[in-house]
Amino acid sequence: MILNHLMGLYTHPKEEWHTIEQNHEALKSSLSHVLLVALIPVICTFFASTEIGWNLGVGDPLFLTQQSAMLMSVGMYFGLIAGVFGLAYLAFWMAKTFDADPSFTQALELASYTATPLFMVGLASLYPSIWFVMVIGLFGLTYSVYLLYTGVPIIMNIPEEKGFIYASSVVTAGLVLLVALMASSVILWSMGLGPIQQ
Repeated sequence: MILNHLMGLYTHPKEEWHTIEQNHEALKSSLSHVLLVALIPVICTFFASTEIGWNLGVGDPLFLTQQSAMLMSVGMYFGLIAGVFGLAYLAFWMAKTFDADPSFTQALELASYTATPLFMVGLASLYPSIWFVMVIGLFGLTYSVYLLYTGVPIIMNIPEEKGFIYASSVVTAGLVLLVALMASSVILWSMGLGPIQQ
């Protein structure tokens, strides 16, 4: 069942990680989870930028044209999915260094369920104030990091001491991926693919 671990990760994360570890769903289950949950920020930000308008703290709310918002939403969707796969690949690649031998499916489970709170932050864009979204985003990022630290030893089957260092390495790699996504957005915007206001 898609999203079957969502509530457990919020209400009892350690126990839910153990459930995920025991079941080890097929690759398509983690993939379905990512594809579905990544729609939340995409749909919410599209609606906010075309119907509600973004409040940047000064001046009138900012609205985007439907075409511009759609283009940015599609780019955002594929960027989010690429970010999860990139993080899964890095977690899989780094595992050997920490004496772990996970399958790529385990690494994708770790990345997809860890990224879920960040994707859920997209709901905050239904109140499109930049400061509100940033504060909620900080909470989402903090909880994602917490999930990563609690999930790594369980999913990757390594001792907690090594798990802490491994999770720290994955967090660092994730931050590098985030900066790369932001840099690619800036490059695309400078090439004329940026947002167009109504």
